[in-house]
Amino acid sequence: MSHLPQIDYDTASEEVRAAHDEEVRLRGRMTNMKRTLLHSPAAHRIYAEWFTLRAELDPAISDREIWIFSHAISKAAKSKIAITFFRRALINKGFDPDALELSEEEALLDAFGKAIVTDSNAVPAEIWAKLKQRYVTKVLVDLVAFAGIMLATAVFNNVVEVDFDPELEAFAEGNSSSAS
Repeated sequence: MSHLPQIDYDTASEEVRAAHDEEVRLRGRMTNMKRTLLHSPAAHRIYAEWFTLRAELDPAISDREIWIFSHAISKAAKSKIAITFFRRALINKGFDPDALELSEEEALLDAFGKAIVTDSNAVPAEIWAKLKQRYVTKVLVDLVAFAGIMLATAVFNNVVEVDFDPELEAFAEGNSSSAS
């Protein structure tokens, strides 16, 4: 059970309700993490910059590549909600996250995501060399900033023990229907 409650829309302030409504307008849904973050519209806005950076990375990094990168970060951070969110993204586009055949670029992003979480002070030089061969500096800055927000999201979910979103259950690891 979550250490922090989700907002109660009916009793929330106008500012919180406005932020809630804008999130639903922009993204079409409201997750348990966002309902918890909305106790502080500023915190919610900062975490929502994930979407801004994602847009900056497009088209240099495709959706599938960003999902693989985000999944790697989530998995290394042991964040069930974040892991399952990206499993759902992959599954909904017809990919089996338990049997992905990664391209060279996807494997690089997967390794980079894991390395960031494992020890951000020691990302292997060979990973950096390959990244610098593939991407311009702006893309790399955006990618590292994106990774920071992705990791912050995983940490928030883990520390708060945000309640698992019921719509993610079918996509969770070990769920026999998740790959269908």
